[in-house]
Amino acid sequence: MQEPLTLYKLIVLYMLDRVNFPLTKAQVADFITGKEYTNFLTLQQAISELIDAGLVSADSIRNRTHLSITKDGQETLSFFENRISSAIKADINTFFKENELELRNEVSVLADYYKSTSGEFEAHLIAKDRNINLVEITMSVPVEETAAAICDNWQKKNQEIYQYLIEELF
Repeated sequence: MQEPLTLYKLIVLYMLDRVNFPLTKAQVADFITGKEYTNFLTLQQAISELIDAGLVSADSIRNRTHLSITKDGQETLSFFENRISSAIKADINTFFKENELELRNEVSVLADYYKSTSGEFEAHLIAKDRNINLVEITMSVPVEETAAAICDNWQKKNQEIYQYLIEELF
């Protein structure tokens, strides 16, 4: 059982190493389970072990976990990358070629909310491009449902809002 689990870990590291932005657990799972390399539970075990070993960092933002490869992960991959077949590497490279823009957009728009010390709810909204914040907005609202709605709408309308700000401010 350990040998296949090692391969799944290497596949995850290879995927994270091939992009210059984080991938969500769901994005990694969609690819790996979609190709039927393994099942969801085994993949979650592999990802958890990578995080525990410090080879992958995980940041939770609302209901998504964003994964990034660490320096230790890159070093480990450099030693063992040859254990990933060229067919699997080709599948991964094709996947990124066909889906990179969509994958990047999905993790470049961040929205989360929390209860502040004043009792208000703060919606924190970010739009990024290549790890540079294009716009970052924090809005205070009295009700949690409003903060959640703001975050949901940011996911849908961030480009329009960003364009509006550019037009109005420049």
